Amino acid sequence: MILKPAVACSTLVATLLSPLAAADASFDRCIGELRSEAQTRGIRAETFDTLTRALEPDRSILSQLDYQPEFRTPIWDYLAGLVDDERIADGRAMMEQWAATLQEVEAQYGIDRATIVAVWGIESNFGRNFGKRPLLTSLSTLSCFGRRQGYFRGEFFAALKIIENGDVDAARLSGSWAGAFGHTQFMPSTFARVAVDFDGDGRRDLIDSIPDALASTANFLAKAGWVSGQPWGHEVTLPAGFDYSLAGRHNKRSIAEWARQGVQRVDGVALEASTTATAVLLPAGEGGPAFLVQRNFDALYSYNAAETYALAIAHLSDRLRGGGAFVKPWPTDDPGLSRAERREVQTLLTRLGYPVGEIDGLIGKTSREAIQEIQKTNGLEPDGRAGRYMLNVLRRLAGTAQREGS
Repeated sequence: MILKPAVACSTLVATLLSPLAAADASFDRCIGELRSEAQTRGIRAETFDTLTRALEPDRSILSQLDYQPEFRTPIWDYLAGLVDDERIADGRAMMEQWAATLQEVEAQYGIDRATIVAVWGIESNFGRNFGKRPLLTSLSTLSCFGRRQGYFRGEFFAALKIIENGDVDAARLSGSWAGAFGHTQFMPSTFARVAVDFDGDGRRDLIDSIPDALASTANFLAKAGWVSGQPWGHEVTLPAGFDYSLAGRHNKRSIAEWARQGVQRVDGVALEASTTATAVLLPAGEGGPAFLVQRNFDALYSYNAAETYALAIAHLSDRLRGGGAFVKPWPTDDPGLSRAERREVQTLLTRLGYPVGEIDGLIGKTSREAIQEIQKTNGLEPDGRAGRYMLNVLRRLAGTAQREGS
């Protein structure tokens, strides 16, 4: 059958829109299912209807489900951007500014201020980076599409309850693609379990109350098994012939036993003859730094379930106390870049004629593609990596371009 032009056009449009319409219908059906379950969770029907009436799915977040930088980024890159001079200076300034509050939090929860501030710095850069995605949009999408829908439904209901209880207004509840929000990026269910009203205004507010956020973080760590007065661990050297099969966060032995095997602190301080359970951690394998970690490292790990993340907080907390960089270098000939150096990379790319957008220190897709093009032009492996080697290449190219243009 030959269709008339108008009929053919309408048929084509319908064909193109049908997958989207089907997906929207699927989302609407899912919201209907969630409504029934929400009532069994103690959420009023009026609250649910009001907060979900205008929701539309954001499918762009589904690609994030299988990406976590803690597991994909080389640890020397990951730590270089998280524990840099800029964040250390900011953290010390925050410790001074919020000294009185932190002193009260320490007294009540037994968590030292450097650790609390380190979590704050890693999670939101001291409140500068909350995330801009509306939580109800993200969590409803993840409740209806993709994997782990059961988990995200629980977080969706917890977010609705936060709003219903009056702790945070719906318009203020924005955060990461996965639903974390506030100064120290709690998931809604974590908020329900451990958030506290430390400023006494009758609300638990991790967005507009820094005292609530700091105290809630301390409460989280206390409930995660933090042992007051103990360190998270130490960088150590391993003896020749060390059996690397003994390494691993779950393979615990007493400090005294590790000392008998020849494990030593890099700072020369003798390991105590203690029965405290510890483990040897090798985040970059046998060629990188080694750490002897204790129960408090496990408490940090519970915040985000990644050893690299826990090490970032542990290391930043040490730096805030005046400690230095790790003694043993990472096993790479191309070290990672600080945020200031990453901004320099973006600035140099722009100067060389590659528009990369905002100079924000975040090496995204556009910056990586520009780097790849430069690498191809200069006979380098086009991996798009912004490391120390590529920074030096860009400095040379920009210098040459400036001289030729002058």
